Amino acid sequence: MKSKKFNKKKVRNVLSSFKFYEEALDIGKIVSVKDGVARVNGLFGVLSGEMVQLGVFKLQGMVLSLEHNTVSVVIFGNDTLLKQGDLVYRTFVIMNIPLSIKLFGRVVDALGNTIDSGPKVTSLLKRKVDTKAVGIIPRQSVREPMQTGIKAIDSITPVGCGQRELIIGDRQTGKTTIAIDTILSQRKFGHLYCIYVAVGQKKSTVAQIVNFLKKAGAMESTIIVSATSSEPATLQFLAPYSGCTLGE
Repeated sequence: MKSKKFNKKKVRNVLSSFKFYEEALDIGKIVSVKDGVARVNGLFGVLSGEMVQLGVFKLQGMVLSLEHNTVSVVIFGNDTLLKQGDLVYRTFVIMNIPLSIKLFGRVVDALGNTIDSGPKVTSLLKRKVDTKAVGIIPRQSVREPMQTGIKAIDSITPVGCGQRELIIGDRQTGKTTIAIDTILSQRKFGHLYCIYVAVGQKKSTVAQIVNFLKKAGAMESTIIVSATSSEPATLQFLAPYSGCTLGE
């Protein structure tokens, strides 16, 4: 019985094809970049909501749209640093932010990183940003009142803990004032932790709110998520989700 001759060239071709398949699953190339969104060819094994690293500077991004040959990635940073042909790498981690009790009294960005002058907060406990909301039936009923500290609102429109209340109004009519007064009221008469998400505001406005809460002693039980007007629109898009994640 004759043994088959070992074909090194054939084995090398098979191994190279496996390597190409692995790279196609885990590494992609940028096709185009526009308005903070990159279209990436490849990444056939990527998951929706997964964090990726883009380009030489390893900018953070999140996969939002899965199509037949391409995926769309939201860029959390300066998209001018990226160009067509840059590589995109998977991280195998679904978009999440760190959670810690030390975040109270601090200002964080939409990615959960502290951006004030205090020490950096690191935590091994993390929570996914995009999670399915609890159904209506399993939720605890709204039975406990929440005082806003404004007599006109508390007497006419009672608000309960766990209730969603929308504040609508034109510019300079006091919408932010109602929210800040509610945080101050919790410091004096309430027991709730507060999370204030500032989207599209000026940095000076956010700084004034932080200083005001610190002087009133209400910052100890408050987290401020800041996505100012100078930051990319993608981070402003993510900020409300991060605020809800911190609250939950």
